[in-house]
Amino acid sequence: MILDPLRRKYVALTPEEWVRQHFVNYLITEKQYPLELLGNEVTLRLNATTKRCDTIVYNRFLLPLAIVEYKAPEVTIKRAVFDQISRYNASLKVRFLVVSNGLKHFCCRIDYETQTYTFLNNIPAYGELEE
Repeated sequence: MILDPLRRKYVALTPEEWVRQHFVNYLITEKQYPLELLGNEVTLRLNATTKRCDTIVYNRFLLPLAIVEYKAPEVTIKRAVFDQISRYNASLKVRFLVVSNGLKHFCCRIDYETQTYTFLNNIPAYGELEE
């Protein structure tokens, strides 16, 4: 078990949870993401089903800015993972999608005006999310 500071409870330390806890710590300590504006295992309604986003990053008005999806380190990140996170984004309409298996991290910025997306070389700092 490990204490999740965002959910304020102990959770099972699965390989995916290991990735989540390390990545959230990275966002907070290295990229200046405010702990209070991160949510783990956030439930959302998608059509007639309930889904859970691994992590959602919010702005100071509590509007979603980014979705982060985690996979265990042995899981290769393929298109299906981006398809999954894109389905979650159908209702949230965030500007950034991030996927990590703890070894490789991918981040893309979505431009809704041009209906395009761009993969970034780095995970943006919190201050860059609203630029």
